[in-house]
Amino acid sequence: MVKGHSQQTGTFKDGRYKRAESVLVLIHDKDQHVLLLQRDDDPLFWQSVTGTMEGDETPTETALREVFEETGIDIQAKGYQLVDCRHTSQYEIRERWLHRYPPGTKFNTEYCFALSVERTDHIKLTEHLAFGWYSKEEAIKKAWSDSNKQAIEKFV
Repeated sequence: MVKGHSQQTGTFKDGRYKRAESVLVLIHDKDQHVLLLQRDDDPLFWQSVTGTMEGDETPTETALREVFEETGIDIQAKGYQLVDCRHTSQYEIRERWLHRYPPGTKFNTEYCFALSVERTDHIKLTEHLAFGWYSKEEAIKKAWSDSNKQAIEKFV
């Protein structure tokens, strides 16, 4: 069972389904080392920061929120530049997660961002088991999803 999920209704604790729109934030350092996070619900699934757009959030607002929630990095307080890659991708939602979305929803639209940070920044995990910094080539191999691999290739 998914945390906060009611199996009977197929909705989450706030009574709403997830939006089928999300962000992917490629965090990297000046030497093109890429930060990947290990999901806590699937230890074989390594990814960049991701997250669903909530309410009437814009993709940029979601990216700012998700980076802070998943890593503890406050982009604005640090004076970092969040770069909108002006790239979206669509992917098929994993079957095990379909119950989180309105009935009939099969695809998610993902907005891509890039963020260069200092590798010495403290990473505070709240939603993941582990993190690692990987060379661009290693990150492409380790990232689970094709959209994540392609974004690393193109934007880091």
